[in-house]
Amino acid sequence: MTDTRIALVTGGNRGLGRVTVRALAADGLDVVLTYRQHEDEAAEVVAEAQAAGRRAVALRLDTGDVADVTGFPDRLADALTATWGRDRFDVLVNNAGHAVPTPLGGTTAEHLQSLFDVHVRGVFLLTQGLAPLLADGGRVVNLSSGLARFVSPGGLSAYGAMKAAVEALTRWWALELGERGITVNVVAPGPVATDFGGGRVRDSAETRTALGAQAALGRVGEAEDIGPVVAAVASPALAWVTGQRLEASGGTRL
Repeated sequence: MTDTRIALVTGGNRGLGRVTVRALAADGLDVVLTYRQHEDEAAEVVAEAQAAGRRAVALRLDTGDVADVTGFPDRLADALTATWGRDRFDVLVNNAGHAVPTPLGGTTAEHLQSLFDVHVRGVFLLTQGLAPLLADGGRVVNLSSGLARFVSPGGLSAYGAMKAAVEALTRWWALELGERGITVNVVAPGPVATDFGGGRVRDSAETRTALGAQAALGRVGEAEDIGPVVAAVASPALAWVTGQRLEASGGTRL
């Protein structure tokens, strides 16, 4: 159907990206998801979306590779034409990412560069390249982190700083894309029990208890808590909300 909304979710094969694809499909959107590795996982997510009655496509993308990022708009355009007979999509979710501890005195230039390449350069260049394919009245949802607001043991200073940069970009892009009716917002999850960062929150009962005690709702988040938030921000109902940061942390460190 020509009026079906289409979303692109980077890093959609696992973790928060995977539940975001599910939530968008449940809201009636077709989905293009990207993956860097684990093509088998991406195929599983495509099958899940199809089982929900939606069309879905998986495309490989390394958001830390400049050539891959700059060539991706053409590949997406081909997929849109082949699968939907369209040249535009409606929702961009910049989700792909990774974490590397960066304690003072124990951080290499390579660690800093890898975080910048994915979380800042990759997000910037991908959004810039895809903006012409994004339909007027569309949505951009960037994923940040509670660590852009509060600090926590673990040496994730550079990761938090990169996410703070994404939050600044969100406000600038809201202004730049506003004339096209495109909203740009950021969702900042708090501690979530996924495999992100080596699965520390997911796998350590002590960590879950300690972090959960800092939240007004008394627990850490689950991936299923975040996907519906992203889908809500991407919905037509929030057409008058742009340039905003929504922290989905259960009230951590209020």
